[in-house]
Amino acid sequence: MSGTSLDGVDAALVDLESSPVLVASHYLPYPEDLRTELLALHLTGSSELHRAALASNRLARLYADAVSALLTKAGVPAQAIAAIGCHGQTIRHRPDAGYTLQLNNAALLAEYTGIAVVADFRSRDIAAGGQGAPLVPAFHAACFRDASHHRVILNLGGIANVTSLSPQSDVIGFDTGPGNMLLDAWAAIHLNKPYDADGAFAASGQVSTSLLERCLVDPYFALTPPKSTGRDYFNLQWLQSRGTVDLRLQDVQATLAELSARSITRAIARWCPQTTEVYACGGGTHNADLMMRIATALEGIPLGTTSALGIHADWVEAMAFAWLAGETIHARPGNLPAVTGASGPRVLGAVYPA
Repeated sequence: MSGTSLDGVDAALVDLESSPVLVASHYLPYPEDLRTELLALHLTGSSELHRAALASNRLARLYADAVSALLTKAGVPAQAIAAIGCHGQTIRHRPDAGYTLQLNNAALLAEYTGIAVVADFRSRDIAAGGQGAPLVPAFHAACFRDASHHRVILNLGGIANVTSLSPQSDVIGFDTGPGNMLLDAWAAIHLNKPYDADGAFAASGQVSTSLLERCLVDPYFALTPPKSTGRDYFNLQWLQSRGTVDLRLQDVQATLAELSARSITRAIARWCPQTTEVYACGGGTHNADLMMRIATALEGIPLGTTSALGIHADWVEAMAFAWLAGETIHARPGNLPAVTGASGPRVLGAVYPA
């Protein structure tokens, strides 16, 4: 998995014989020049088709290196692996226009590794009228649903999404809005760092109530699920259009952290009523300030991480795409129409044999 935070590749080796079990994991950071190019490819530019193809080839090499390191760490030969589930790197997500685009050369990855590759998970759901995202709620339901508790699983990636697991009703899930994305973008410019470590910069500031209100009135937050979003929508241009010029840098950072917390918890309150517990996963769980703000805004609903449920919070999403690849290999639908809005269940992904 390589997500909207653009930090690197999460590789998980998963045993799917019974319930999903994490056998081994490996993280491979992006080289800075690749990260810069991937960020640039989110915008139109010169020779972007050529540059996107070259970036896809570089990603395939990086994915292959991550697989090799993972299997070496686990002591497992490539021949023992059924398939690689590879999400690719999203540079456009426009279900409103009928497409989504994840950079990846899955054919090249199969050549490099000698392992079958399942890729392009989102397109079939979009073809069936869905949002193509989020796709992880089906995995959340398989692993985390409880017969007596209404759980919400909160993925704190670049974009935040929630999965509502009620014992009495269907699974729902959707993107709530920014998770780490705006926080990371502001830190990159003003701290010259890829992220605000532990949320220390945000914790040093004061929330601007007026900026927060200008952000929260964005129409996306009021949309009824199914809904999904990405860097195409929530970016620095979006933030700057709401007015940050007269504010202290740390106050903007604090406001962005509060925006993530408020948009998440308001979405839970509105669309996931009777929630009794929330479990978070993803990189944002390492941001103590953000987690504190979410816990406060939940007003008494306990907040933990999925590590307490048996799957480490850092590896849930990578495991989800291993699981989705397994569903594809066995010709089972991987989407949840109630989550994405697709016209029905669909087998997701394209298979590139070894």
